[in-house]
Amino acid sequence: MSIMKRIADEFGLDHVTIMAAPTPHDLAIAPLVLESTLPQQFAREFDKHQFLRHCPILPKFANTVLPQTWHLGENGPSSSFFCPDKMHELMTRFGLLMGTIFPMNSVDTGRYFLRYDGQRPPLHQVELNELGMISLHAFDVYDRMRRAETAVPNILSARELEVLRWTAQGKTSIEIGQILSLSDHTVNAYMTNAIKKLDCVNRTQLVAKAIRLKLIN
Repeated sequence: MSIMKRIADEFGLDHVTIMAAPTPHDLAIAPLVLESTLPQQFAREFDKHQFLRHCPILPKFANTVLPQTWHLGENGPSSSFFCPDKMHELMTRFGLLMGTIFPMNSVDTGRYFLRYDGQRPPLHQVELNELGMISLHAFDVYDRMRRAETAVPNILSARELEVLRWTAQGKTSIEIGQILSLSDHTVNAYMTNAIKKLDCVNRTQLVAKAIRLKLIN
């Protein structure tokens, strides 16, 4: 996500969001968001009023795969983003005065949106084209990492996870062996396998990555 935030910064944009494409039945944006730099308070207020169903941009994607841009009028909803007054007020308060959404397709056939928001003047066509190409490559990298991490829980065996949990609690191989009725040699073998499977270099990195992937608490 840090890479995509740097991309946004390069174009003078303030926020970037990766989200699953909404369906006509979705009423809230929070469950759809995978990653975002938008304040959580914005999402809470947005969903409190169910503004997702009033968004004038999303219906346009039913008939096109092209990116969609918008900007807010200074004194109220504009022709490119006609929305309820309260929605206009909320977006203005959080500095979301303009933006663009790029539709993205995952290799697993999932449909996603890459959304940028900011306070700068609307993007010129050249900027929009450049941002679109960069975003496409960035999303491809993100998508491959996401799918790889989703598959990780099935990689480690139950015994490897058990040894990993005790390691995270500060137990040595000898202590873990006594707890699990294993030799310290066998414990070390489980740890070595887990390190290789998660592409780590030592136990410290292994524990940190396992926590990040939510394999252990």
